[in-house]
Formats: sequence, structure tokens, C-alpha cells
Amino acid sequence: MSDADETAADTDANDGTDRDEIVRASDIGGEGPPVDEKPYKIVFEANKCFGAGKCAEVADNWVMDIQSGMGKPRSYYIGEDELDENIRAAEVCPAKKDQGVIHVVDRRTDEEIAPDPHGDGTLSVDW
Repeated sequence: MSDADETAADTDANDGTDRDEIVRASDIGGEGPPVDEKPYKIVFEANKCFGAGKCAEVADNWVMDIQSGMGKPRSYYIGEDELDENIRAAEVCPAKKDQGVIHVVDRRTDEEIAPDPHGDGTLSVDW
């Protein structure tokens, strides 16, 4: 995992961000690679994952962690070529009563592409 990915993964109390104040995906993690190289970002609610493994079945970017028994992304920043499989991973995630814990966000607009249960592009995390 790259330094940028580690930064994006660090969304706990140690990152200095008050979770109640997070309203945009750009509030989470670091800057990551240039937007033109990796225009999409994964926001993963790992604390709500229960290890069904559906994400790893449909997307090469997702693996099952043997120690934790939960899924995790290989990269939190993805390009156009990885978009469809990560959208599929977000759609098949059964956590949160099928609303999922994998969020695919367009870094250019800061809008959630998937699962987008509200239909308005707002980030649908439950922290």
C-alpha cells in the first residue's frame, strides 16, 4: 500500500478530523496522486465491514485480509480503467442493510458515484 493509500485509510480519531464534521469525501485522507492520473477515490467504512467477501469476488482491487477477516482495497485511488469493478464492489456489498460500506467518489466533483443511496452524490457514510 502506498503512502497516499495509508493516509486515505487513516480515518480514525488520530487523523485530526472530527467525524461529525465530515460531509465531503475530500475531507477524508490525504491528497493522493494527481487527480488526472487517479480521478476516483475509495472511501471505505472498514468498521462496518463484516467480511462477506462480495467485493473481492467482483473486483481485483479488493482482497480479503486473512488476519481481520474483512475486505480491504489494494488502492484507495483508482483510474478510469478500474472504475467499473469498484462500482460493482460498492453495489454488491451487503453491509449496512445492503447500502454498503464501499463508496466510490469522483475526486473532480467530490460526488459519490456508488452506492449513492440518496441519489444526489452526497457521501453516504455513517460515522
